[in-house]
Amino acid sequence: MEITTISLEELVKPEKNIRIHTKRQLKEFERSIKMFGQIRPVVVDENNVILAGSGLYDTLVMMGKKTAYVYRYKNLTENQKKKLMIADNKIFSLGVEDLDALNNFFDELNGDLDIPGFDEEVLKQMVSEAEDITDRISGYGVLDEENIQHIKNNAARKEQKIPG
Repeated sequence: MEITTISLEELVKPEKNIRIHTKRQLKEFERSIKMFGQIRPVVVDENNVILAGSGLYDTLVMMGKKTAYVYRYKNLTENQKKKLMIADNKIFSLGVEDLDALNNFFDELNGDLDIPGFDEEVLKQMVSEAEDITDRISGYGVLDEENIQHIKNNAARKEQKIPG
């Protein structure tokens, strides 16, 4: 796969796009690009019509960028182009997040939770609540000295009331 750089002005938005990109999604895309740069190419046909990456294209234009990394397909039939557009949008949505792995990553980030696609304050709250829940679970069934003394006192009272 050969990735090249071309001017955004040369790219052509398709007449129809399967994915509707929300303002929020584009803002998060922008955060990601600012943080990591363009990590995937826009996929185009031989006429520079975008087959995959319309949201990325919209974001780059919104940011005032002049060029984009692209991967150009040549000699696809019109049906193959449509199938590629459908598959690109659908396949991603079929995956699910491994919440245990995600939570482990959050823990390993040690509070650095500025992550595109997520609200940092919500993540901080989630992580702190998870830590609180873990503390509660790990303490479940463990008695502190006050509880132990209370149980001993109750047992002593019962012994005094029951003839032996």
